[in-house]
Amino acid sequence: MKLKVVCRKVYDYVRYDLKEIAFPSSLPDPPHLKKRRKLTWHERFLVLKEASRLYAASWVRDIGPDLRPNDYKKKDEESEDRSNGTTRTSTEGKEPSVFEDLAVAARGGMETLRPALQRVYMTRASAYRDALKSFIEGYQEGIQQVMEKKEEAKSKQENDTPNKST
Repeated sequence: MKLKVVCRKVYDYVRYDLKEIAFPSSLPDPPHLKKRRKLTWHERFLVLKEASRLYAASWVRDIGPDLRPNDYKKKDEESEDRSNGTTRTSTEGKEPSVFEDLAVAARGGMETLRPALQRVYMTRASAYRDALKSFIEGYQEGIQQVMEKKEEAKSKQENDTPNKST
């Protein structure tokens, strides 16, 4: 009798559990998810055709306004500014980036690179110091608020308990 039970459990383990361990099934979809219908062969062909067109167009350097309309809007705005007599430059009103600054300093040699690197490290150190200060201040404020709440709860609890001595 016990041998029969053991054999059945081993059989069930191999049939169900071991199969799930070796080849796990995916989780079922959530109940709110609606299943989409399958595409027809014609729709699949159209999707493949459009995807291959986009892929082929991505290999061209200037792929046109169909794929990147935002880039062409910027170019149109710049051309309108030039036609109005005003020109916009990308460096106008902007500081050079750290990378650009270091590149210029590296061209000048070690004597110009050293102060540029010191500037970078000092700005990073000051930013780190300021962030650490603000974190410590916020942390101390949070601790102070928690302590005030505990004191209020403690005083409230002491006021609520009646005195047994009287």
